[in-house]
Amino acid sequence: MMTQRTLVIGDIHSGLKALRQVLEKAAVTVNDKLIFLGDYVDGWSEAVETIDFLLQLNETHRCIFLRGNHDALCHQWLTGGDDNPMWFMHGGEATVKSYGKVDDSTKREHIMFYENLKDYYLDDANRLFLHAGFTNLKGVAYEYTSKTFYWDRTLWELVLSIDPNLKEGDMYFPKRLTHYKEIYIGHTPVTRMGKTTPQNAVNVWNIDTGAAFKGPLTAFDIQTKKYWQSEPVHTFYPNETGRN
Repeated sequence: MMTQRTLVIGDIHSGLKALRQVLEKAAVTVNDKLIFLGDYVDGWSEAVETIDFLLQLNETHRCIFLRGNHDALCHQWLTGGDDNPMWFMHGGEATVKSYGKVDDSTKREHIMFYENLKDYYLDDANRLFLHAGFTNLKGVAYEYTSKTFYWDRTLWELVLSIDPNLKEGDMYFPKRLTHYKEIYIGHTPVTRMGKTTPQNAVNVWNIDTGAAFKGPLTAFDIQTKKYWQSEPVHTFYPNETGRN
């Protein structure tokens, strides 16, 4: 009997070649559950191809697709939103160029993909998966606005700043961390800390290993904590700058 794994995949940022490689390195099968933490586009040149690949993968594998802030920005643009110069500067330009090559039917299919993304996923073992974070002391079900799930950076900042001697049950231990066994996020690249591997602080795991910049793309087994990584994503796109 084949082992059933749950693998978390970090921010892809249109790096389809790296995604193919990391899934091959992890020897992914149809028995595996794949949880994608969002930010599928904005960065490298294969935005359309990345979404096409994920749609095809979803037909044969058990996939959960979470919403990243870049996915929300792309959806806004595809559905006629106002020009967003900041988005354009932070990876959107490559995405706009990618979508300039496709027909309206493909755009409509991709819009549905973006609209069906989940803000968060909570599994049977009380492990929480979301792109960025949350702020409400009572947990995600009480969050004030859904945008927090894919824009927040305070969760990761919080766990990095906690005194390691502080334990759950202590008066000053952050209450929002007590509701979940583990929390898996992307959004804030660990390359900002000088790292290129998944990082853990308290009960939070950050799987964004900087694929949009100079880092690799990562797939992470939540049971064994083993992980697989692509080559640095920029090496697949030597004539591009990504979000650098």
